[in-house]
Order: sequence, then structure tokens, then C-alpha cells
Amino acid sequence: MRTIAFVTQKGGVGKSTLASSVAVAAFEAGERVFVLDLDPQQSLVKWSKTRGEKDVPVVEMKAGKLAKALAQLAKDGVTLCIIDTSGADLPATVAAMEAADLNIVPTRPNAFDLWATEATRKTLRDLGKDYAFLLTQCPPAQQSARVAEGVTALEAMGGLISPLISARVDYQEAARHGLGATEYNPSGYAAEEIRKLWSSVKRRLAKGKAGQGGTPVKKIAKAA
Repeated sequence: MRTIAFVTQKGGVGKSTLASSVAVAAFEAGERVFVLDLDPQQSLVKWSKTRGEKDVPVVEMKAGKLAKALAQLAKDGVTLCIIDTSGADLPATVAAMEAADLNIVPTRPNAFDLWATEATRKTLRDLGKDYAFLLTQCPPAQQSARVAEGVTALEAMGGLISPLISARVDYQEAARHGLGATEYNPSGYAAEEIRKLWSSVKRRLAKGKAGQGGTPVKKIAKAA
């Protein structure tokens, strides 16, 4: 089983929206997916209740029970666990960072959000965990210079995962209906972005990168 966590010590970047759509895209691609919601707001638990299906299970999780839960999911044959976290600097967020094979750090392409990622990046580097930035809620093409500046900044800070995620209504509408973007409008641009994002994440996981001096995946599995 591989585990990814959406983490950033700043709210408002759409972690839960991204996590739900990636979970659905991965399920559609043949993964057996399970989602753990460590955010006190329980956005994904509410999304799951709206969804009303058991194909992508979501459960609320506490930091102290995370390691045991991940071990059980692996025994149960789950192939991908997605962890959603709070935007605050909470022990649960750090626990998710430690547990994940890959941490995805979403950020909007503006100066304040980019500066705010520094605390998250420092925590991940201190933990020796693999991570990648994801530019999200990107503006329309006429403002592409700002996006380009964000890309340059994040590449310099430690890596960027593709594609860039644009600000699209489909993401919000999909979440509101308990769906992923690939279900809400399968032929839309948002669905295309999410499928590409899952492909990028899958390739990154397949490399088995320890990244940033992190613990090798085999040792993590053995310890669990």
C-alpha cells in the first residue's frame, strides 16, 4: 500500500477538494482507495456522506490511531491511502507527514501563499520526507505571468508536480455533489487535469523515492 497526504500549514488552498477528486480518479484507474480525514472540520467525511457510496471509503481519524489504521488497511488489501489534513499547524498534520510516502503541498500562485509554504517545507525537510508542491487555483491565461513566477519559485524550493490546477467551477460543483471532477464532467478540463495529476502522483510513487533524506519505503513498511 502507498500513502499520500495533502498537507500545508495554511488553509484555503483546496486540499479536501483535490484529495476527493484524486481519490476518485485513482479508484477509476483500478486502485483500491481508502481516505483518512484528519481535519477537524471533517470536510471529506461530509463529502462521503453526500456521495452515499462505499466505493471510496472515508473515515475520521485521530493522529494517535493513524499508524495502526494504516497497518490494518494494508492487511485489508487497500492499495492507496489518501490522508487529508488541517490547514493549521497541528500534531495530526505532522503525523500525516510522517506516515506518507509522498506529501503533496498545494499552494496558490501568489506571494503570500508561496511564503506560507516555507513552514511546511521546513517541517517536511526536518522529517526527511518526500514532498512535491502543487500549484492550484491558478488564474486565467491572461494572468499567466503570475503563474510562471509561482512555478519558478516552487521549483527552486524543492520540486513541483504537474499539471497546474486551474480555478474551475467543476471542482467546486463536484465536491458539492459528493463526486470527483472526473465523475461530474468526465470530458471537462478539470477531469483532464485530475487524471494527469493522478498519473504524475502514481509515477512519483512508483519511483519509491525516499526524497529529501527520508526513510526508504521498505523500512517504513517494516516498522509498521
